[in-house]
Amino acid sequence: MLPLILLLFFFAFGDVFVVEREKGSLAVIKEDKLVEEIKGLGNLNHATLKFFKGYGYLISRDGYLSKIDPRNYKLLKKVKVGESTIGLNFCGDKVLVANYSPKDVVILNTELKILRRIKTGSRNVGIKGRENLFVYALMDKDTVEIRRCDNYGLLRSIPVGKMPFDAFLYGDIYVVGFFLEEGIGLINLRNFSYKKVLFKAEGKEVVFKIPHFGFWGVWEEKAYIPAVGERKIHVISLRDFSYLGSIEVKGLPVFVRVSPDGKYLAVNYSGDTEDYLTLIDLREKRVLKTKALGKRILHFRFTRDGRFIYLSSYYEGKLKKVSVPELEVVKEISVPTPSGVFIYGGE
Repeated sequence: MLPLILLLFFFAFGDVFVVEREKGSLAVIKEDKLVEEIKGLGNLNHATLKFFKGYGYLISRDGYLSKIDPRNYKLLKKVKVGESTIGLNFCGDKVLVANYSPKDVVILNTELKILRRIKTGSRNVGIKGRENLFVYALMDKDTVEIRRCDNYGLLRSIPVGKMPFDAFLYGDIYVVGFFLEEGIGLINLRNFSYKKVLFKAEGKEVVFKIPHFGFWGVWEEKAYIPAVGERKIHVISLRDFSYLGSIEVKGLPVFVRVSPDGKYLAVNYSGDTEDYLTLIDLREKRVLKTKALGKRILHFRFTRDGRFIYLSSYYEGKLKKVSVPELEVVKEISVPTPSGVFIYGGE
């Protein structure tokens, strides 16, 4: 049995997996050293890695699904599930994949055997599993489908809004955003009821085209959402989906993440401020620090104890470990073309 201090170290930090965007590989960082590269994973532009029942599952943009052993840093299996793939989730003991092309949803077991392909006639996004249900949005049909995990039977097909393009689960509520409409749609997965919500501030509708939900920060019934085309973070209530206000920031925000203790909000940017990271005090709703910490910061992640942030500095070819709340770089690790940052044990 591992000594208590080693267990505490693992759960506080965990191993860091960094997407090497142009190499089609995952870099493995252990105790702030690059110890392994897992290669041959496909086109890793916008790749997603998720951990499920002790394994990592990575979906590439060109439709490869890989199963990874995150303890021994090995690629266990890789299968082709599509040509253009955008979503990955889980339901029961199933792995769920949403494809742009071909226009289908793929269900696999955890050994990556394809169990079923569901032809939808649409690009598919926002795939989520919840108890014995899974849900996904059909971009080209303006609908959301709800199915059973065990036999894949269709329970509901619900018209929602114009071009749904991403979604997230908040308890029993499937929250879907639209590309061609303002506001969001809410589906209650207990009774399959649906309603649409528009956001208003001081009697005026908020210009609020929602980016991908993976870019949101969520904490204690509030969502912190990067504005599109504005230098601010929108804040909404997840209790009643009312608009609570906004926080002004330095640039056009991309990712917003809340520290595990709920004290801080971290933000990175695109465009002329892509080298900067901002830390916001959530209690006081004010910016604490904004610092240039890299050369095009593509992604970042808090450690589980909230004391550090790992960020990928793309043009420098480095993963940087930054202290919180000081935003001082305490470690730099060379990683080729780094983008997505994922922490095993920290999800």
